[in-house]
Amino acid sequence: MRSLLTFTIAAIALASPGFAHHPFSVEFDASQPVTLTGTVTKIEWMNPHTYFYLDVKDSSNGKVANWKLETASPAELTRHGWKRDEVKLGDQLTVQAYRARDGSNLANARMITLPNGNEVFGGSAGDKGPQTATRQKR
Repeated sequence: MRSLLTFTIAAIALASPGFAHHPFSVEFDASQPVTLTGTVTKIEWMNPHTYFYLDVKDSSNGKVANWKLETASPAELTRHGWKRDEVKLGDQLTVQAYRARDGSNLANARMITLPNGNEVFGGSAGDKGPQTATRQKR
């Protein structure tokens, strides 16, 4: 009996990280694309996802909303051409993303136009991504 209890506890502990990570379609809706332009207010460069936050001004009423944007892991972002220090607080970014299903100010970033004009893929699982991961501004 004791070995069964030990096995059960070990199995639950090992499985727990799997529950913390979510598939794209559970949290985000690929049929709800959004383009946001705003000022970076916070950056969380961590696993399993990197997040950055933008203050986005609503053009219709002038109100500012803070958006949380999810990207891939730091390692995957580096493979897509990101540099950790490339985006800083106060930078202006334009982001093509997919909205959260719950309607909150959360989105999964697909393509990000960096301050230097380059576009980088955010690692979105919402589609197959661009043909090339990084594109120079034309």
